[in-house]
Order: sequence, then structure tokens, then C-alpha cells
Amino acid sequence: MTDSDLTDLTAARLVEGYRKGEFSPEEATRAVLERAERIQPEVNAFVRLLPEQALAQARESTDRWRRGEPRGLVDGVPTTVKDIILLRGAPTLKGSKTVSEQGGWAEDAPSVARLREHGAVFVGKTTTPEFGWKGVTDSPLSGVTRNPHDPARTAGGSSGGAAAAVALGAGPLALGTDGGGSVRIPAAFCGIFALKPTYGRVPLYPASAFGTLAHVGPMTRDAADAALLLDVIGTPDSRDWSALGPAPASFSAGLAGGVRGLRVAYSPTLGGQVAVRPAVAAAVRRGVERLAELGAYVTEADPDFADPVDAFHTLWFSGAARVTSQLGARQRESLDPGLKEVRAAGARYSALDYLAAVDVRMELGRRMGRFHESYDLLVTPTLPITAFEAGAEVPKGSGHRRWTGWTPFTYPFNMTQQPAATLPVGTDADGLPIGLQLVAARHRDDVVLRAAHALQETGISGGGS
Repeated sequence: MTDSDLTDLTAARLVEGYRKGEFSPEEATRAVLERAERIQPEVNAFVRLLPEQALAQARESTDRWRRGEPRGLVDGVPTTVKDIILLRGAPTLKGSKTVSEQGGWAEDAPSVARLREHGAVFVGKTTTPEFGWKGVTDSPLSGVTRNPHDPARTAGGSSGGAAAAVALGAGPLALGTDGGGSVRIPAAFCGIFALKPTYGRVPLYPASAFGTLAHVGPMTRDAADAALLLDVIGTPDSRDWSALGPAPASFSAGLAGGVRGLRVAYSPTLGGQVAVRPAVAAAVRRGVERLAELGAYVTEADPDFADPVDAFHTLWFSGAARVTSQLGARQRESLDPGLKEVRAAGARYSALDYLAAVDVRMELGRRMGRFHESYDLLVTPTLPITAFEAGAEVPKGSGHRRWTGWTPFTYPFNMTQQPAATLPVGTDADGLPIGLQLVAARHRDDVVLRAAHALQETGISGGGS
């Protein structure tokens, strides 16, 4: 098998190949590192690659597989970590020149610790906007991350480097974070799968300045790999007091159930609140029709809520003010200009403003809880558009002021803490990927993954415009 073939394999297929002795973790890791180095000048997916560490881990994994003693579910699988998440032995700079590289960097975040326990190979840290504050990936520290399908376009964000790396074969497993769409946005723009799990399913430490909006989630080629990764990272960690208990069952084992009999609500525009491009609308509708063909009961129905963007801004901008609150005047001058604006807005909110936004969030959660008494799944477009010009927070001429203007389908479900995934369902006339979003009630990550897997088994992602 050629190096190119190895970089095209899913994590599940790599593990199968290791077990059968078809190839080794060392061979797969070398191929992934070579691919990462090759794509880096064009798309800028990595803050840093870790070839020496990765190859040492891969050699150890190769020895374990030769002895027939793999350490865990993803032993030897090349994996990337967003540079918001702690990885022992590598600086975590969060896209900011204000974070010093000095220090021991001696601790893994919970998700990384679980992956290390299962033998994963860490090939590098992927790019993020400064402190993960926006839905595209460019930062004062690492510059602009570009779309694998057209380098003139954005990869999305804030986990843009992770999405580009997966899409281009620079590691089949990636850890991203999602506070308002940050795994789903870049996954949709880059044509891969991503899941924002139920809040607390994947422990988070250190705690995010954006509070309980922030989730850690898998970014992969398909739902099967995401389920595998969630089986690894979705376990409790004492450092996160809000983490859930152990999952009731393996997410991988639950993939085969299909969608027959599921009650699916299809909301193409959230009740007319969102203008969706025709190519996006058509591709998502085809995905919904495929669910019906697979036996789901599909109804066109909208969740009963108005756009909660003002409340989200209060929560999000307050987080931006908090994450930058310890910076001196000179450090603040070096921040991304957009981040400077939102941190200033966040600093003006009062505690009463924040609690009023929490009230909006609670009501939104109540409404969605009631909605899911009638429907197992909600389907929407992931985004109303496809990828736009790189280096911009909003599409030129859109009239939007902030990134939330073009992401109305994503951030509401951070506010409600529900599981939400995106999968590719085709491309537009420019060959740019289109994403379909699946949302379920809290704690029903299994339903989201099962439905996504059923759709992907039909080959839906290969559709055109």
C-alpha cells in the first residue's frame, strides 16, 4: 500500500490494517507527516508539527501491535489537537502572541489524556483564531488557514486547521472545540464530519472562558470514526466538575441501528428566519429525502424560537472580555482587531445583562426539550452558505457585522447544550462542500451518530449541486 493510500484511510480502517499486519503505525505516521508537510504551505493547517514525538509514539505502537498487545481502541492512529487544547510536551498558544511558549507544558487535557491512554499518535497542533473567538481561522500568531477545496476561500473556524488537516489526509482523527459552531462550521466548509457532543460528554480542562457554551468534539472523515473517537474521549475526568458520568453504551456499537421509525423534523430556514442559498437548500433537501427513503418519518417543522443572537453575543462577548482580562495594555494592542472590539463590548455588560442572557438560554432549552418530545431529530443546513474569501470574518457584501450573522443554525445549540453534527451532502457549482446538520435531544448523541452513519452508508456525500 502506498503512502497516499495510507493517508486516505479512516481510523477504523487503520486499526484493522494494524491488526491484520497489512501495514504499521510507523508507516502510517510517516505518510501522514509527509502529507502534513506538503499541505502546510498552501492551507496553513498547523501551528506546529511534532515529527520526532509522533514517530517515537508510532514506533512504540508498532511494537505493541507486533506483540499482539495494542493499548486501546486507537493505538497507532495519527491524531491532531487544536491549539486551544493542552497537549503535554507542546506549547498551547491559542492563536495569540500574548501567550508565552515558555513553561513546562506538562499536562494533557482530559480528551488528550484519554487518547494517550489508548495509544494515539499526536502529529501536531492545528490552527485556531485567537482564543477561538470567531467562525473563521486566522490569527495574529499563525496567519490565515485556507480551504482544501479552494485556497482562496476560508476553511471556517474556529477549528479550521483541524478540518483542513482531516480533509487533506493529515491525520484521520482531530480534536476540535465548539462554542458557537466551531467544529461544525469548518467541517461543513471543508467537507468532513464533525460532532459537537452533549455538553459534559467530553470533559474539558482547563475550563473555557466562554463557560458552558464550549464543547470538545471529534472531527473525522465519517460518523464511524467520530463514534470511535467519542468512545475514547467521552469518559469522566475529575478535573471537570460538570462532566457527565460514563456513557451508557458504546457509540460505535450503536451505529448499525439505522433510522427506520425515527421522527425527523426538517427545518430548511428555521421558520423563514434564514436566507439559504439555493444550492445549499437543494443538497440538504436531498439528504432529508434520503432519510425518508431509509424509513424515517420526516415532517417539515420548525422549532419554536426566535434568533437568540443578542443573548448569545452577551454570553460570548463576556467570555472574550474574560479571556483577555489579565492582559496588559501592550498585549491588548497585539490582539486581533475584531477580538478587541468584542472584548470591549463584553466588558460593558453588567451581571444583570449576563443573567438576562442566561434566562433566554434557559427558555430556549425548555422549548427545544418540548420540541424533542415530538421529534427524535431536527435537520437543518449546517450553514446557509458555502465557503467565502479567506481572511475575512464575514462574506464581502453580506452586510453582516460579526461571524454570527452567517452561522444562525449553529450557535443556538451551544446555548441548549444539545448534540449536533454536520456531514457533507454535496457541493455547489464551484465544487465547495455543503453540510447538513443533525440535532437531537440532550444525551442522545447516539441518535445523531446513528442517523449520520446511515446517511453516509448511502454515499450521500458524493452528491453534486
